[in-house]
Amino acid sequence: MSTRVRHELAAWIGSVAETIVAAIGRLNIRPGIRLIETERNVFIMRMVARPRRPVPPDCRVRLPDGHEAFPALPESWKTVLRGSRIEVVLRSDRFLWRPLDLPKRAVEFLDAMIRSQLDRLTPWSAEEAVFGRTAPVEISGERIRTMVIAAPRAKLDPLIRLAESWRAGSIVLFAAPETAPTPRDDRLIAFSETRLTEQRLEGALDVGRISRVLTALLMVAALAAALSFATTSLLGGHLDEQQRQLAQKISDRRAALRLDLQGVDSAALRGLMRRKQETPAAVVLLEALSRILPDNTYVTELRIEKDRMQIVGMTQDAPALVKLIEQSAHFTRATFFAPTTRSAEDPGERFHIEAGIKPHFGLGT
Repeated sequence: MSTRVRHELAAWIGSVAETIVAAIGRLNIRPGIRLIETERNVFIMRMVARPRRPVPPDCRVRLPDGHEAFPALPESWKTVLRGSRIEVVLRSDRFLWRPLDLPKRAVEFLDAMIRSQLDRLTPWSAEEAVFGRTAPVEISGERIRTMVIAAPRAKLDPLIRLAESWRAGSIVLFAAPETAPTPRDDRLIAFSETRLTEQRLEGALDVGRISRVLTALLMVAALAAALSFATTSLLGGHLDEQQRQLAQKISDRRAALRLDLQGVDSAALRGLMRRKQETPAAVVLLEALSRILPDNTYVTELRIEKDRMQIVGMTQDAPALVKLIEQSAHFTRATFFAPTTRSAEDPGERFHIEAGIKPHFGLGT
């Protein structure tokens, strides 16, 4: 199962890398360049013109033999070649051409079959050769024919090194068209240029490099996710324990506050009840005063503070009021707390009397 998962993941990464390379290739605004072989190792370099772009004149390039230095280029070509896509059209006599007849149903597996049988059709294996095929042609009934084109890879390596010296982005090898007779009726079949291989050069994007980068990014993301999961698990357990302890403390504190409130409420209730028992109500005092004071006396101020009462008002005989208040069952120790005064405008004496309040729950005066 793990092997299958790795293979499927590698295939997915490869497809993503191919998509990225293709998208970047479509965004490449550099014009294509063609090298057309006219003689053995002699090429004409030509730019595929694009609108509104200057096109350098065609240039003749000779591929050096052995260890000779690569040819110098005009300055107008050096800048154009950097990062460009070079298409090399090679003479057909460089290649070995072999016809291959197959059933028509083999079209879907044609490339894989050629790769597996290349050492039978040519003197080289698939690793030692640069090879391709022409488009299959139906020859009769349920059979097709294609031409297998191959050349030793070592013979074409100088072209790749030449493109690298020019700092090109990629190089594509094509085989020039050729005519070949069919074995049955000697009719000639014309073949167009056949694409053999494309190679991304150093500094250019290629599927392998993109795949390695994507694999590294995926591994880093997986490692980061694993570390994040482990950290979350550890911190989550610690936070859960802290939350549990905090919830327990809150519960204990609420219980303690509930007990304290019950105790405070009970004490306050007892204090209020005691005060209610010990302190007469203001309406009771007002009722008692209304019974005590004579008709020619009226009160302008009345203050009750705890167990003391103070009254201010007008009367005809202030000392008689003190005696009346002393005789009441609700008051005690009646006395003047300010001098008694009389003015011409007042109808009587202005008195200031205070007295102590004593608890009494009877109805008498």
